[in-house]
Amino acid sequence: MSKKAIVIVESPAKARTISKFLGKDFSVVSSMGHIVDLPQKKLGVEIDNAYKTEYVVIPGKKKLLGELKKTAKDVDAVYFATDPDREGEAIGWNLKEWMSLKKQEVYRVEFHEITKSAIDEAFRSPRAFNEDRIRAQQARRILDRIVGYFLSPLLWRKVTRGLSAGRVQSVALRLIVEREKEIRAFVPQEYWSIDAEFKKKEGAAKDKRPFRASLEKIDDQKIQIANEAEAQKIVADLAAKDFKVESVDKTMKSRSPLAPFITSTLQQDAFNKLRYSATKTMFIAQQLYEGIEVGEEGPVGLITYMRTDSTQVAQVALSEVRSFISSAYGAPYLPDAPRVYKSKKLAQEAHEAIRPTGVKRTPKDMQAYLTPEQLKLYELIWKRFVASQMNPAQMEQTSVVIRADRYALKATGSRLIFDGFSVLYKSEDDSEEEAKKELPALAAADALTLVTLEPGQHFTKPPARYSEGSLIKALEEDGVGRPSTYAPTIATVVSRDYVRREKGYLLPTDLGIKVSELLVSYFPQVMDVSFTAHMEEELDMIEDGKADWVKILNEFYAPFKEKLDFAAQDIKKEVIYTDEICDKCGKPMVVKWGRKGKFLSCSDYPTCKNSKSISSGVKCPAPGCGGDLILRRSYRGRSFYGCSNYPKCTFTSRDLPSTEETPAADAQDKNTLPPQGD
Repeated sequence: MSKKAIVIVESPAKARTISKFLGKDFSVVSSMGHIVDLPQKKLGVEIDNAYKTEYVVIPGKKKLLGELKKTAKDVDAVYFATDPDREGEAIGWNLKEWMSLKKQEVYRVEFHEITKSAIDEAFRSPRAFNEDRIRAQQARRILDRIVGYFLSPLLWRKVTRGLSAGRVQSVALRLIVEREKEIRAFVPQEYWSIDAEFKKKEGAAKDKRPFRASLEKIDDQKIQIANEAEAQKIVADLAAKDFKVESVDKTMKSRSPLAPFITSTLQQDAFNKLRYSATKTMFIAQQLYEGIEVGEEGPVGLITYMRTDSTQVAQVALSEVRSFISSAYGAPYLPDAPRVYKSKKLAQEAHEAIRPTGVKRTPKDMQAYLTPEQLKLYELIWKRFVASQMNPAQMEQTSVVIRADRYALKATGSRLIFDGFSVLYKSEDDSEEEAKKELPALAAADALTLVTLEPGQHFTKPPARYSEGSLIKALEEDGVGRPSTYAPTIATVVSRDYVRREKGYLLPTDLGIKVSELLVSYFPQVMDVSFTAHMEEELDMIEDGKADWVKILNEFYAPFKEKLDFAAQDIKKEVIYTDEICDKCGKPMVVKWGRKGKFLSCSDYPTCKNSKSISSGVKCPAPGCGGDLILRRSYRGRSFYGCSNYPKCTFTSRDLPSTEETPAADAQDKNTLPPQGD
């Protein structure tokens, strides 16, 4: 006998977890994500016909669609329980349309955590599909298709075949490229500091712990010491002075906990603390959301939905966490009322922050059921959420001014009065603050003994390259992209070899710089951060029913088409000749770009198809090899140096070995990577 209803979700893991909470009258099946999409080889959008779309079944999904139709044939109702965001709404809507449901009742159910109470509530209160949300998703898809479909051929003509451009990805690439240009143009400036170590004079007090201070002012003017000669002159003069405490200022500082995670802050913290890429973070978070086997409980969703920009927390979760804090940490750690955090302007307040579905499932309790990587991310989410509802930490900060004639030095210290939320969760700022040492007991007019006086040379530093965490933070602050786009945006620019990961940072390749400069030159609007952020706001307005999606697409397309037509006429392919001569036909070799980066190609291509890699100029250190080391790229987007004689020689190194290095065996032992097939 067939079931009375089927429930359609995106993934088998989610289906297994949900089926545990539903009775025998429900059959839960998976669509494996999108079933239909725009066609791969043509635009699929009728721009002059109100952007009518031509969707097709994704290759490889026809059989699955047929199975879903067959499963739904004899049921009374179909529930679409896809994810609670634009993408999930569109997946469910398209499934409904392509399954040709006629006699069945159709319902949309939405929940933000996969727990029994949430599932029961969702199925008690099904709703119709949100057409505004579907229009917003469709508008985004059309925008991205138009940009990618029309810009990619231009990149082929100017640079090389196989390149592509994207609306959000290209803006992210621009940020990375512009930061790299700032770094390359940076000229370091020398400056000097003078640090001293003091202790109280004999007989002044019992507390004679040494402490450090820095020279701050000379004649009440902020110091600016440009070179060693100036520094040494000041040191010589200062060393002969008597030192006394001029003032001691103590202040209480309250440090409040951070809001519970949203998508962007989770990705930032997971990168900073765990070194997880954005893609890895979201993959693991998806597993925790969709369900983990927890002993006799079976599959349980351990966290709420992981794509969100809202810091809202359900009342039942607030009650649970406050009860937990009271019992586990005591009354001093519990605020009088729940802490409320403000979300950004256009956050979806119907959504929740990322939190554990049951705060009593502590990381220690879950250790037996989670992989080490899952446990680390769960612990991060759990601690951040619990800490967000705890009392502030209290610090006593001490600032001491030390006077020596015309010189003023400053010492600072801090003392933890009450740890509050920091007993559980520390941010980088918290750790830095607590690292400040406590000063000895000092009072105005205390005489001090100078222990050491040290000048120090420094140079101003260029801005740091973006890491995945800092890029996501920049994109979020600029309003570019939304929770679902951060991870795929970074993954895309890396997979296209526009950007490479180098020691935790994002480094633009020559190809990435070239593509970005071309797009900025011809399509400044598409590459403009504020314009892209404005488009995101308009998509949000479509979802809220406050804007017409066709009008917004028209406003984008008209100026875009004008720039497109100009670029099509103006762009000419640039050929970069080298001094290398083709060893097959004698013609000059030219620089080209391919899937794995730059290479040399015969200028008489396709008549002569000779090509070769570009050498780093360093010989392979493997004994008896004699090959050249060549910069290569792994499928994860990491750069490494491999031998030109691969696969005969499998030497690889993360860094370019020095030409003075001779012990090749040591170099391989210390720096070996997987074979170049990686």
